[in-house]
Amino acid sequence: MRGESIDPAPLAAMNQTLFHRGPDSEGSLVDGPVGLAMRRLSIIDLSGGDQPIPNEDESVWVIQNGEIYNYRALRERLERAGHRFRTDSDTEVLVHLYEERGPSFVEELRGMFALAVWDTRERRLLLSRDRFGIKPLYFSERAGKLAFASELKALLAQPGFPRELDPDALETYLSLGVVAAPNTIFRAARKLPAGHTLTWNERRPAETRIEPYARPRPVDASAVRHEDERELAEELRSRLADSVRAHLVADVPVGVLLSGGVDSCSLAALAAIESPGRIKTFSIGFPERSFNELERARLVAERYGTDHHELVVRPDAIELLPRIVDAFDEPFADSSALPTYLVSQLAASEVKVALAGEGGDELFGGYNIYVAARLAPVAGRVAGALAPLIERLPTSTKAAALDDKAKRFARAARLEPADRHHAWREVFSTSERQELLLPGRRGERDPASLHRDRYRETEGAAPLARVLDLDLGIYLVDDLLVKTDRASMAHSLEARVPYLDTVVAEFALGLPDRLKVRGLSRKRLLRKAVEPLLPKEILEGPKRGFSIPAAAWLRGDLQPLVREVLSPAEVRRQGFFDPAAVTRVVEEHVSGRANRSRHLWTLLCFAMWVDGLDGRRRAEGIAA
Repeated sequence: MRGESIDPAPLAAMNQTLFHRGPDSEGSLVDGPVGLAMRRLSIIDLSGGDQPIPNEDESVWVIQNGEIYNYRALRERLERAGHRFRTDSDTEVLVHLYEERGPSFVEELRGMFALAVWDTRERRLLLSRDRFGIKPLYFSERAGKLAFASELKALLAQPGFPRELDPDALETYLSLGVVAAPNTIFRAARKLPAGHTLTWNERRPAETRIEPYARPRPVDASAVRHEDERELAEELRSRLADSVRAHLVADVPVGVLLSGGVDSCSLAALAAIESPGRIKTFSIGFPERSFNELERARLVAERYGTDHHELVVRPDAIELLPRIVDAFDEPFADSSALPTYLVSQLAASEVKVALAGEGGDELFGGYNIYVAARLAPVAGRVAGALAPLIERLPTSTKAAALDDKAKRFARAARLEPADRHHAWREVFSTSERQELLLPGRRGERDPASLHRDRYRETEGAAPLARVLDLDLGIYLVDDLLVKTDRASMAHSLEARVPYLDTVVAEFALGLPDRLKVRGLSRKRLLRKAVEPLLPKEILEGPKRGFSIPAAAWLRGDLQPLVREVLSPAEVRRQGFFDPAAVTRVVEEHVSGRANRSRHLWTLLCFAMWVDGLDGRRRAEGIAA
């Protein structure tokens, strides 16, 4: 706030909540009304890269969470222009590039980042988040004051931070299992959207501006690439190798999170080829065969001689759920957070950096939902007519069960593309949310508008490309990347995502639909590109990822937990949902009448999150 000075004590308290993100060192700067604080996980320039980092005359300061992969090329150019560097870190490049270009400097960055630049001459604070939203950035504005952090828990550490929940965020959570940007679960906090900057000026504190600087999007349908498929596959393999080389740059060991699918196996193969030493790989499996990919992961580990590590996850791992729920700071219902948390813990025992395969599906067409999108215009009418019969199919607890896919396809096949995609991603439908939420807890915004609004932005692109873009900007950003960041950073592990490198993504966004999905075949060009690198079993095997046997667990070992946490008395005490509606969901799933595992997991995670929030409130009340 103008005319006031920052109190260092609350700033230090906020910083301490993020110890897990940077246990190696800490630093801070207080300059009148602005305070910057940083916890560092040392990856590049271990001894000299502590933050905040200034320019030569200390008129510009920067803190950064993330990595800049083109920092060496940028540094060479800046040194030729006369800039002098004090460290060998990638972060110092930011202040000098800012000197050259001002706020538009972020357009040149190849990497993942959430950063803050304090310009003492202009009295301007600039916040920015990478174009794909790999790294998180939260902020709040209250009483003329702006606060920001990498996680919500730091904002909650501010004195007097209001804990009132946002009804629109709760609606979105029930609909999609996550709270989508720019909302957070709290009215008083927001997420900075991917590819945006926020500018605050001490001289005009009431004029905070949030503006986009980059928006990855599919090219116009008339501008897609039409070269020979073999040539495009070779180019893609070269671009992936280039990205992996860049993502291996570190002064500490780098490993690979190896799920057994095409995306992560390709990264492991390329990392083994590009790395001068033996790489470490880490895999998670389950006793349930339809969910277990350990055998496929081993094929790649053996082929490339990696130092391979495995862990089999059993239902008793659910004891970790309170810790996982706490790591996300707001309700988060992607059940694959559990194995991601565990594989990150496994990797963190050996390395400080690990490559992960996020982005491959959204860029190259890896989900069955994209096959459904191609089929819907032709088969949608028939599927809709047969919907009553399809609903009677017996339920299965297997991974990627056909009955669940068929039911979801039939329910939404005749809708418009954006609404259809939303319905296929949806957990609780509009009518289900109306039954579930108590009066006063319902939001005003239809969660489906997230998909409708983004779909309108890509008019002119090819039909499937527009659908993939929906996931690139919503499912990937608000679910998968959140999951990977929180689960890895909870163990002080940096997860890097080579598919979300501009070198790879810009290529993918220019491909025609037919090279992504054709018939029942998915990721066509990517599979062709990595065919020389991988065993046939991986290239042709079904997709499983890090999904857990939630349906079976919730009917078996986890049923007592479900009945305890979602009992009518507990639901009534929390005061968000109708206890009778919750009980119906529980009984439908436990009895086997329907697979309501996604719905149950969503309710379970929310209830446990509320209990954790209530616990923090009590602790703060006692401390006060």
